Amino acid sequence: MTLKDLAQLLGLSPTTVSRALNGFPEVAEATRRRVEAAAAAQGYRPNSQARRLATGRAMAIGHVIPLSTQHEMVNPVFADFIAGASAVYARAGYDMVLIAVADADQTRAYRALRAQGNVDGVIVHGPRAGDPRIALLTDLGLPFVVHGRASGVDLPYAHVDVNSARAFERATRFLLDLGHRRIALVNGLEEMDFALRRRRGYERALVERAIVPDPRLLISGEMTEAQGYDAARRLLARADPPSAFLTSSLLSAMGVRRALWDLGLEMGRDVSILTHDDELGYFRNGAEEPIFTATRASVRIAGRRCAELLLAQIATPGAPPVAELIEAVLVVGASTGPAPGAPP
Repeated sequence: MTLKDLAQLLGLSPTTVSRALNGFPEVAEATRRRVEAAAAAQGYRPNSQARRLATGRAMAIGHVIPLSTQHEMVNPVFADFIAGASAVYARAGYDMVLIAVADADQTRAYRALRAQGNVDGVIVHGPRAGDPRIALLTDLGLPFVVHGRASGVDLPYAHVDVNSARAFERATRFLLDLGHRRIALVNGLEEMDFALRRRRGYERALVERAIVPDPRLLISGEMTEAQGYDAARRLLARADPPSAFLTSSLLSAMGVRRALWDLGLEMGRDVSILTHDDELGYFRNGAEEPIFTATRASVRIAGRRCAELLLAQIATPGAPPVAELIEAVLVVGASTGPAPGAPP
């Protein structure tokens, strides 16, 4: 099927159909959805080369993935993000370019993408406080959307982020309401902005209840099963062990649970675990009933929204950047219960 055939089927002009599929803002939302639905039903795929010639665009979006010994972006969370973003790219006829580079080579990679015109825009992953990539991309004039936020950056920039501080404040309050007073935080690397925000939320909830945060209960590192296991074994061996753990990933929570098993402790009765799980498509927190009490936010939806905001930005140069904040939902599972010895 050609573009002309699809236009005739819909009773629209080829120009309108083309603009709807390319995300031009002057096309009504109802028309765009109708065109996209018909294109999907008919199996229509725009010719990429023809679209490049017609639009003057590369018809590709770049993802520069930083790899280092300090953090790893290629993980289940990243896979879910890409699943959400790639569905948007496919509908709009865009290709996706993944470039894995060392941390020190990121500036050069972004400059090369801009100079060579290989992509029309980029998604920025893993922002840190004061992240220099935001100023760089702004100066380069390369459209971008940040997955997350960067504290200490005054420039306006488009981003999609989970309200991590509020999620962890709410999670900590939930555990406090169950009578827990010694709550360990097993966090991500705190050079990453999301981890800083999560710690702030945790500490704010403690201070509200006149509890001084104990630095000995704060763990920061790679969010892995081994991290959770090692942290739990170490903290539970103390004379004053925590009665609850708040973890930044489902993997870390699983490590804490394994440590409890090894020590003969029952999750939810002897020690509680509350985690942030990102509602991963391929790594579920239980089936019908959640295993872990968790703050949930879909990273796949975040990927979709980042892609949609970026394509809109490309279609409308000069439009003000759009920022979206996703609120996490607290779901109660089997991993939490009253603190041992707490009054009923």
